Amino acid sequence: MVFSSFTFIFTFLPITLILYYILPRNVKNIILLISSLVFYAWGEPIYIGLMILSILFNYFCGKDIYYKKKNSKATISIVIAIIVNLFILGFFKYYGFLIDTINALVKTEIKYRQLELPIGISFYTFQAISYLIDVYRGEVKAQKNILNFALYIAMFPQLIAGPIVRYVDIEQQLKWREESFQKFGEGTRYFIVGLSKKVILGNSIGKIFESVNQNFNSGIKMSVVMMWIGAIAYTLQIYFDFSGYSDMAVGLGKMFGFDLKKNFDYPYISKSVTEFWRRWHISLGTWFREYVYIPLGGNRVSLKKHIRNLLIVWMLTGLWHGAQWNFVFWGIYYGVLLIVEKYYLKQYLERIPSGMQHFYTMLMVVIGWVFFFSENMRSSLRYLEAMIGIGSKGLIHTEDCFVVLSNWGLWLAGIICCTSLGAGILERNGYKGYKKWITDIVYMILLVMTISWLITDSFNPFLYFRF
Repeated sequence: MVFSSFTFIFTFLPITLILYYILPRNVKNIILLISSLVFYAWGEPIYIGLMILSILFNYFCGKDIYYKKKNSKATISIVIAIIVNLFILGFFKYYGFLIDTINALVKTEIKYRQLELPIGISFYTFQAISYLIDVYRGEVKAQKNILNFALYIAMFPQLIAGPIVRYVDIEQQLKWREESFQKFGEGTRYFIVGLSKKVILGNSIGKIFESVNQNFNSGIKMSVVMMWIGAIAYTLQIYFDFSGYSDMAVGLGKMFGFDLKKNFDYPYISKSVTEFWRRWHISLGTWFREYVYIPLGGNRVSLKKHIRNLLIVWMLTGLWHGAQWNFVFWGIYYGVLLIVEKYYLKQYLERIPSGMQHFYTMLMVVIGWVFFFSENMRSSLRYLEAMIGIGSKGLIHTEDCFVVLSNWGLWLAGIICCTSLGAGILERNGYKGYKKWITDIVYMILLVMTISWLITDSFNPFLYFRF
């Protein structure tokens, strides 16, 4: 089940909200937990047992680590717990990649059965690990109520696509939180904006990318301009797809009284790659900073070790996204860019006009997404070659102009909505007096348009299901 489906919008969510608000406070968490397990089982009935096993294992590990009070036995316990979590994640996500790599290196033909990746396993595994480490560090107490802990791991708003929620940020909210009409209204607006971004912009622009990419993978030669159109379309699609889901998650959380942190902060307005990664998938960047980068020594080490730390973090970031070498290279690509920016480019970037800074950043980001959306490393290199004219069908063709001009409104809306301009207009109108009705009407129009889009269009992918 996805947030942008009729089943979720018109059946699952209304039923869950009704039950949540009519039943006593002491069972609200139970209602949310049951709903979350149903939500997950709807699409992954086979793997619901795996999630429950993860909940039980990490709950008891947390208590064990907490009561050992950070002594040598607690250290052994935390190491074992992390290894088990990573082993489960690695088995389902990386064992096929590992066998393929072995086969390629030593020329063997080891056969294996490809398993379906459990949806959301990367997200809830990282949440469990962050909880255990925070307990070990003494930053939080172990959760005594197993139902509250289960809700932390399985809560459906952030289960399948994040944001990755640290336990320290939600510990008190699991015990008590305040619901109100104001917060519910705010959550509804967040949800409508996210749904609109995903369905109207993400899905529509995604069709352009799918058309270009399918032709490319079929061996059809296209112009240099068309290859860039495809890469730029994916750049917009993944932003509206993923940030839209994150907005919906934050909105759903508010509907149930939770305050989840935002996961995106207009990353495409960045003037450096470093700034881009402060704004993109904020929860994942925070996770790697807190639990990998800083424990390795962060930037309070020698130059060589700092470069090592950055490369390790970004290689792992790439590997987290997918079990293929192009994802690993994508991570290293950004690690190298960040190192070059910090130790060489920064002084020059600050001297050039902001427009050129932004152009440089978006150029690097668009190139990076080619490694991300390609089926493998070879395919990504072929696509990049076509973008500079190698193996392409000339520089530009009539159909390129048609794709741009026939979708000019979509391109314009996509570019504007990558900035804070649209949201800023609503914020400046505020929610006071007659202006409140104006903004409410705008949100209602957005919702009606989105539902109409869902009715008339069957193209409704979610890119981060593959991660």
